[in-house]
Amino acid sequence: MEVNKVYLGDCIKIMKELPANSVDLVFADPPFNIGIKYDKYNDNLSYDEYYKWSENWIAETYRILKKDGSIYIAIGDEFAAEINIILKRIGFYFRNWIVWYYTFGQNQRKKFNRAHTHILYFTKDKEKFKFNGDAIRIPSARQLVYNDRRANPQGKIPDDVWEFSRVCGTFKERLGEHPCQMPEALLERIIKTSSDIGDIVLDPFGGTGTTAMVAKKLKRQYITIEISENYYEVIVKRLNGRIEEIKRTSKTKHRHQKTLFNF
Repeated sequence: MEVNKVYLGDCIKIMKELPANSVDLVFADPPFNIGIKYDKYNDNLSYDEYYKWSENWIAETYRILKKDGSIYIAIGDEFAAEINIILKRIGFYFRNWIVWYYTFGQNQRKKFNRAHTHILYFTKDKEKFKFNGDAIRIPSARQLVYNDRRANPQGKIPDDVWEFSRVCGTFKERLGEHPCQMPEALLERIIKTSSDIGDIVLDPFGGTGTTAMVAKKLKRQYITIEISENYYEVIVKRLNGRIEEIKRTSKTKHRHQKTLFNF
């Protein structure tokens, strides 16, 4: 097993090649099966196809996670309940159902605007797992509002509703053409909480490489898998510090597409 590497290919096939009990933390942001336009994935599977596919890749994460390992899965409303059930059936233990509040919702015409994603947090063992609470403490209302002397001077462990903005198209952090880039601050909280320096963090759906990038910054090792050649190239360039090159390429593509459309 090579670490600090981006693998190109199908995540289930690649995970099958990884040894059992070898990874400390999994973060997964799989396709939500809601018709998002990826460049190399059909996001419109039937219910049964998507459910079975989810079972298959989650089962592989269970096999390769160490006994004290943790998994976090970001998922939309449509399949959050099913992913929760799959995790339990496979043998994971429930810790938290986290709601990530975007602060910058997606406009809708015939329903309430969507402004959240679910993050399901499970562990492989019921009792033995890493939870570095002191690494993620934030100021509490007792400190900031009430001046309560009983407040922990280090702050409190965050609630299960997390407030991070989406990485929108105009944001400085935005890279490449991937439609669902994760914010670094969110991954920083997860990686600090459930892994230690030197641990191995796996992301089966690499996207733009946020998990690998944050793991690298926090002195963890990483394994990232991505099925798209285009997104794979973005991840490799990002990890090698070639951010401006990614942005220039993206701008060139936009100009080219605009020219074709106007013509």
